[in-house]
Amino acid sequence: MKIGFIGVGNMGNPMATNLIKAGHQLTVHDIRQEAATNLLEMGANWADSPKATVPGNEVVFTSLPMPRHVEAVVLGENGILEGAKRGSIYVDLSTNSPTVIRRIHQTCAEKGVIVLDAPVSGGVYGAAAGTLAVMVGGDEKVFRRIKPALDAIGGHVVYCGPIGNGMVCKICNNLLSMGTGVLLAEALTLGVKAGVDLATLADVIANSSGGCKRITEKFPRYLFKGNFQPGFATSLAAKDVRLATDLGREYGMPMELSNMVDQRHVEALHRGWGDLDSDAVAQIQEEKAGVQLRLPV
Repeated sequence: MKIGFIGVGNMGNPMATNLIKAGHQLTVHDIRQEAATNLLEMGANWADSPKATVPGNEVVFTSLPMPRHVEAVVLGENGILEGAKRGSIYVDLSTNSPTVIRRIHQTCAEKGVIVLDAPVSGGVYGAAAGTLAVMVGGDEKVFRRIKPALDAIGGHVVYCGPIGNGMVCKICNNLLSMGTGVLLAEALTLGVKAGVDLATLADVIANSSGGCKRITEKFPRYLFKGNFQPGFATSLAAKDVRLATDLGREYGMPMELSNMVDQRHVEALHRGWGDLDSDAVAQIQEEKAGVQLRLPV
């Protein structure tokens, strides 16, 4: 397929790389052209604006940090919508607000432009390996048409229903992941403080009812090594948790525990850890407990 791809940062670049490796022809754009150097060397074409990524391509993807960035790239001056025509397909791979992507969908539909949401999960290492989970909302027939491209970036591509449903699934997933990270930090510091070796404790939990990917895959790569280079940045984790609590408010739902997780991430941001990996949030609990959760390298 001929594909436009906007946003080739920590997640976007490896996804775009895998699309090229799968035989797709890419036209790429980013606010920093140097971020696309490896992709251009692999044969991708450069576009000077989001608008310029659209002509001649069957689908345009975005992978961007915040909902406001997505809105600006799609609906703003020299944006995707300006370059699109009736029947053009746009897919957002970002973790976005369901309300925002539904609003973008409605605006684009007035011009006959098709919008799907397809947020991904699995971190930078999953993006590099092409094993991401991809959660897709929108027209199912269009989903089937572009699925070969999605299969190049994800090992588990799921149709979730109407527009916005992919975002809802992703937000729920990330809320649980971040909340698990906070609770795990408390449990692990408790166990270590009470005299259990961290490696032993982590092994027991990983193979018991408390086991989860956060302790078997994420912590060993980041927290347990004292490695806070993203990865998945704390600023993005905080954004995703806030998207979840905002969605809860929108639907009038109580979110007591989620709001506690939200505030822990707010504290991490106030400490200046926004650019660090999201495992850095566990350092707050480490400080309070007087315990460092590190394993020998």
